[in-house]
Amino acid sequence: MKKYIFRIAILLSTMIAVSCVKDLDITPKDKSTILSGNLGDDPAYLQQALGKIYASFIIAGQGNPGGSDIAASDEHFFTTTRALWNLQELPTDEAICAWGDVGIADLNTQTWSSSNPFLTAVYQRLGLSITFANEFIRFTKDNTDPKVKRYNAEARFLRALAYYWYLDLFGNPPFTTDADGVGKFFPKQLDENFAAGRIKLFNYIASELKSIEPILGDPGFSYPQADKGAAWMLLARLYLNAQVYTGTAKWDSCRIYSDKVVTSGKYSLASNYRKNFSADNGGNENTEMIFAWAQDGTFIQGWVGTTFIIQSSSDAQYLRSEVYHGLTSNTNWNGNRATKQFLNVMIDTLATYSNNPVPWIADPFFAQSKDKRVFLRVKKSPDIPSASSSGDYGIGVYKFTAKKSDGTFPATFNNAFANTDFPVFRYADALLMRAEANYRLGNAASAVTDINLVRQRAFGNTTGNITTAQLNDKFMLDERAREFYYEAQRRTDLIRFGQFTSGTYRWAWKGGVFLGTQTSNHMNVYPIPAEEIAANPFLKQNPLYN
Repeated sequence: MKKYIFRIAILLSTMIAVSCVKDLDITPKDKSTILSGNLGDDPAYLQQALGKIYASFIIAGQGNPGGSDIAASDEHFFTTTRALWNLQELPTDEAICAWGDVGIADLNTQTWSSSNPFLTAVYQRLGLSITFANEFIRFTKDNTDPKVKRYNAEARFLRALAYYWYLDLFGNPPFTTDADGVGKFFPKQLDENFAAGRIKLFNYIASELKSIEPILGDPGFSYPQADKGAAWMLLARLYLNAQVYTGTAKWDSCRIYSDKVVTSGKYSLASNYRKNFSADNGGNENTEMIFAWAQDGTFIQGWVGTTFIIQSSSDAQYLRSEVYHGLTSNTNWNGNRATKQFLNVMIDTLATYSNNPVPWIADPFFAQSKDKRVFLRVKKSPDIPSASSSGDYGIGVYKFTAKKSDGTFPATFNNAFANTDFPVFRYADALLMRAEANYRLGNAASAVTDINLVRQRAFGNTTGNITTAQLNDKFMLDERAREFYYEAQRRTDLIRFGQFTSGTYRWAWKGGVFLGTQTSNHMNVYPIPAEEIAANPFLKQNPLYN
């Protein structure tokens, strides 16, 4: 039952009144289509409409595949989660893509402009999800049915999540809610001043999440729907990055909401780290997963989400998809791999090996690593000769798999499309966010306790435990990388620690230089896409972008 909400999703655009017809007693040709006049007849109809909003974050459109909600040269290439993953991973040490598609090289080297197509895709996709949510919220806001009130709160959560990514990626986007009504108009930013607009959006998201918290379902009530746990996690992440977004740290608030998750008693670490990235990673099968984008090889198809991550990280020689990832159709895209510098982060010299790390030639899969989060493979060479070199170079990543955590295949296995859900919020993140908040607040002992819970799962015992003396900024940042690599968090974490554009940390091809170089701090946010600036006279471009 874990993925039922996406199996029947109706287009919100079908919520229109039918007029000027001779026979007003009409029924749709497709019996699965619900007309606007009947949408409120049954909460089940509204649940299906809500499913469309959830699905808008992971698939291209109603056709799935075929029938994208936005015009795109490749409907799968420019879906929300796939394009967002590129924006969060490719400009960092965790991923560099070998493909020559327009916009990829710009992300690999932190040399993008406002014409980058992945920026446009994420910007338009998030706006579309907000539009869907606004329409649903407007339609259901006066409904007193308890189920419908909860559906309304879920739609508000999804809108808040879309605005959070707008906040993180673009800073000061245009803003609309259900109160704006329908019709053609140019949406405005909350403030023409970038900093002021970002603060106002931050405050709106926080207020909205707190408002819906009592209405959402209890933690774990019906995965993968959003519940109180998901709202707490989004609040915790919002406050985790508050200093970046507003200039004022909110560590106390981050600790409060991450603590709500931890003390709820509804979540726990999976005994096996890779359980979180396998085909059995959601629902009753895994209490670590708090919120995720559901994927299903039968009902949620397309080169999107975890299917994209798996296929783009596979190749015909070093990490064959049929061997390491489980998929056998349209495999071995040989695109994404990590840098040597990220390998040095993953191979934690504090406790990974009893002595110094063994040479990669002798142990290419790092089987001797005591830290069992290491799903890496050194390819032809750990060095990547150029920013667009073949995927045969660099550090292969096989963290995500289409197989179950025990190596078998799921009952609904499809050899082309993964059943593996894409994690948005995991319990491990609640622990590490609480740890970081405590660290910043001077409670090092509490921080170390939470960190060691995560590391004990990684090492299988206490040999990887750290002490308060070992806790510093670099360790906190590196530990998040070891736990959350390839989960579309790295850019945000690097920015928070001052290492994304400036700072002392360098990785291959950052700034277009082999050993990496600093880039301008204005690139800590992306520009609003040029075509959006041209189309909307009320939008002001982000600072220092043309």
